[in-house]
Amino acid sequence: MSTETTEHTHDTDQPVADEAAAVDTGPDHVLTVAPDALERVLEIRDGEEDPGSLCLRVAITGSSGTDYTYDLAFEEVSKLEENDDVSVQGGLTVVVAADSIDEMRGATLDVPRTSGQGGLVIRNPNKPNPLVGRNIELTGDIADKVRQLLAEAVNPSLASHGGFADLVGVDGTTVFITMGGGCQGCSMSAATLREGIQVAIKEAIPEVTEIIDATDHDAGDNPFYT
Repeated sequence: MSTETTEHTHDTDQPVADEAAAVDTGPDHVLTVAPDALERVLEIRDGEEDPGSLCLRVAITGSSGTDYTYDLAFEEVSKLEENDDVSVQGGLTVVVAADSIDEMRGATLDVPRTSGQGGLVIRNPNKPNPLVGRNIELTGDIADKVRQLLAEAVNPSLASHGGFADLVGVDGTTVFITMGGGCQGCSMSAATLREGIQVAIKEAIPEVTEIIDATDHDAGDNPFYT
């Protein structure tokens, strides 16, 4: 099944949070399947042998930049693992792999916004921590440490989407960050800051108590601070 990673980086359409809110997520759905995606998945499933025995199983396989990567496949319901999350949505059994539940909670499986584009997209409010698997030694004051962290761990990930984060300044234990490049004006860059960069900064620099996004997203290509 053709699938893409989370679609948000250069998206200027309605914010994902608003779009997801329009979908009936259900109290127990870790992953919600939007109506258009449900129709597409059911059409594919019904072309399989014994479609009634199949579920759609979704698992996180890793990360690419600031997004997770996923595997979507039809599997027999009888082969589900005990701790997998299972929900039935519109006649489709949807399964989230047990080891992906926490990172998938609140995500939506949908179709691309671009007309004529095939495949499916997963819009996930959760972001991978760029520090996982990295051993970065930070030195100096808070400003020095933030600059090192952005340069060594955060911006290499954002660069894959044409974006970057920059330190504006520090006020006590409060850090001010701007998002530039492909991240500026993006409806999901605030979520990227909150879910990814903020977590990374607070984990690596525990003396930081607050991170504020100082980006002017209405300014087009011009950053808020120069």
